[in-house]
Amino acid sequence: MEEKVEVKGNRIEYQSGNHRIKAYVASPRSGNGKLPAVIVVHEIFGLDAHIEDVARRFAAQGYLALAPDLYSKPGMPVTPQEIEKGMGFMMSLPPSEMRNQKYVSDKISELPKEEREVVGKTMKWLTGRNLDEHIPDLKAGFEWLLKNASVDKSRIFAVGFCMGGTLVGKLAAEGTELAGASIFYGENPAAEKISMIKCPVLGIYGGEDHRITDKVPELEKLMKENGKSFRYRVFPGAYHAFFNDTRKMYNKEAAAEAWKEVLGFFGNGREG
Repeated sequence: MEEKVEVKGNRIEYQSGNHRIKAYVASPRSGNGKLPAVIVVHEIFGLDAHIEDVARRFAAQGYLALAPDLYSKPGMPVTPQEIEKGMGFMMSLPPSEMRNQKYVSDKISELPKEEREVVGKTMKWLTGRNLDEHIPDLKAGFEWLLKNASVDKSRIFAVGFCMGGTLVGKLAAEGTELAGASIFYGENPAAEKISMIKCPVLGIYGGEDHRITDKVPELEKLMKENGKSFRYRVFPGAYHAFFNDTRKMYNKEAAAEAWKEVLGFFGNGREG
């Protein structure tokens, strides 16, 4: 059982280039000395209640957790509400047909006009987006933590889920001076950037999430060839997004074990 520690949470903004990024910050309400920190990177759904809860869970373990709202950057073509509707539609399709463009298009055409427009708009964004656009904002979050007087600069970690897992891999592969990076069912970093990774990496994957998990041995091979530290765990029977206790794919047992795995990898915040 996790020790109960009172935490506090507040909303901040930090500078990234010429714009401001909104974020949620959680930390222990009391404590001595500098805190390890963790950047918590959200799923495709954005900075929602689940991700804020994950940040508080890290805070209860002695971390200062920064959860950026990557969609608060100016110019986002879709809203979190539209993403929710679009992804809800996609998740209603048979998994075997989700990558069948004709099947998806046919199903979209069957929707009522208003819903069809929202789903079509979201799908267009989803297929055309460039996740690399979020990396400067994550780097700026890392810099914000470096400048925070209460943070142990040598112990800044990152964890991300789904889209966020992919982004954490990208952030590490940019040579960011993280103490550790944990990828929850995110896509592999680009092969040509593996050599730039400076921190140990932990991968957490679902056994039934074949689109992602089947490519992990390739990442393991590349990390080994480049002399990088990488270990991973696949949870049999678990699907994509199994850690999210607000979604239908949630797997309580796998999520609990994955949480222990991450805390062990980062090192308990209270013990250092």
